[in-house]
Amino acid sequence: MNRTEGILSGTRMFIFLIICGYLVLAWGFATQTPPWQVPDEPAHYNYIRFIATTGRLPILQPGDYDQNYLSEIVSRGFPPELSIDPLRYEFHQPPLYYLLMTPVFLLFGGSLLPLRLFSAALGLLQILLAFTAVRRLFPERPAWGIGVAAVFAFLPQHVAMTSGVNNDTLAETLILGLWVWIAHELHSHPSRRAWIGGLLLGAGFLTKTTVYPMALVALVAVLARAAREGRPWPERLQRLLPWLLPALAMGALWWIRNGILYGWPDLLGLQQHDRVVVGQPRTAEWIARYGLMATLDRFRTFTFQSFWGQFGWMGVVLEARCYFLFAWLTALGFLGLVLHLGRQRQRSPLWGIRGILLLLALGLTAGAYLWYNLSFVQHQGRYLFPALLPIALGLVIGWLTWAEGSAARGLGIACGLGAVTLGVAGIIQGDLPLFPIGLFTGTGLMVWLSARFPALRPYLGLALCFGAFALDLHLALRVIPSAFH
Repeated sequence: MNRTEGILSGTRMFIFLIICGYLVLAWGFATQTPPWQVPDEPAHYNYIRFIATTGRLPILQPGDYDQNYLSEIVSRGFPPELSIDPLRYEFHQPPLYYLLMTPVFLLFGGSLLPLRLFSAALGLLQILLAFTAVRRLFPERPAWGIGVAAVFAFLPQHVAMTSGVNNDTLAETLILGLWVWIAHELHSHPSRRAWIGGLLLGAGFLTKTTVYPMALVALVAVLARAAREGRPWPERLQRLLPWLLPALAMGALWWIRNGILYGWPDLLGLQQHDRVVVGQPRTAEWIARYGLMATLDRFRTFTFQSFWGQFGWMGVVLEARCYFLFAWLTALGFLGLVLHLGRQRQRSPLWGIRGILLLLALGLTAGAYLWYNLSFVQHQGRYLFPALLPIALGLVIGWLTWAEGSAARGLGIACGLGAVTLGVAGIIQGDLPLFPIGLFTGTGLMVWLSARFPALRPYLGLALCFGAFALDLHLALRVIPSAFH
């Protein structure tokens, strides 16, 4: 077996193990999470049920949102005597996800578990698409794709969301499909097949508004390729047509319908949504009641925690040491990415159009999240998942940077000093912080082994994946069920 064959074989093994791990976790989250204890799941379910029972698309109307009833049913854990029927506030959403779920609803008599498993299957597709997108965007860095696939498979909050009924799963799947096609575009594959990208974008328009930022990302990619080839401006604009025409034709079906129902210019139904959700906490009222600093602190804390893992309707908060671990991983990823960009300069493939596109997607998604929170109190990190590919890639690059040369030695020394300092301080105070000491020691040992014995890196990566899998399994089988009993 030559070196290339060995790399391919190792990659297939990693992806196979990642997929197997995800399937176990998805089953665990789908079966162990009590009914309706995924954010907005009852409202999404009611959308599917409406189509299945009436054969029509729903219309969002006054009375479809009752904040007092929602607060009561959530706080009481969805008791049988309180029906989920009044929860219809997602009726303004585009219909594609719900149309795809309707046959599953009819086939299994409206049972919730098959619907959750269908969404989990989309989560599996996300892993494969994320891996493919990164491998095609950065073929010179094969480890990046494997790492990103692992993040998609083992990020606790992401697994929990893909194992529930919500249209985010299809929206994120289409976003990743668009990334694969953008990679095709950048690597000069025949532009005559660009209409497939247009169909994906159009499907996104019919799924959720979180896909809309990818339209700009795709158009920038097309123009960048045309500019690289030295095409004149008329031909550059012509290159956009296979992307725009199918997407706009598909989206127009939904926009015209909304314009007729809700009036101009409410083509997305969002203004109707704002009129209907009377009583939903608004940012201005929250600031007036609790103060600006308390609101900002809640935004920071809840965004971070609910990106990594805060389950149910934001009510299942994990132990502090879990968030300490997540903060440590975040810090290592961010600082490692900065180190990578600073040390490699123009040698890094991120310094170029590929990095610009990733940054653009992240910026647009983060901007939309901030803009939404200027009006409503929605401090939920899962709203950043449409940009999970650039986020995961940044974390993976940062983590891998610490496994190399002087960076590994520096981090190893810093971790050792940190562990000793915490140990001495703990002895003096009579309270040893065992978890931080163990985390620093383990990190230092991992990076030292990685730098000293490069051949061990795949096995160390596998060990980290197993650790993430074990944590997620504990959350799915122990933490979440116990929180609702």
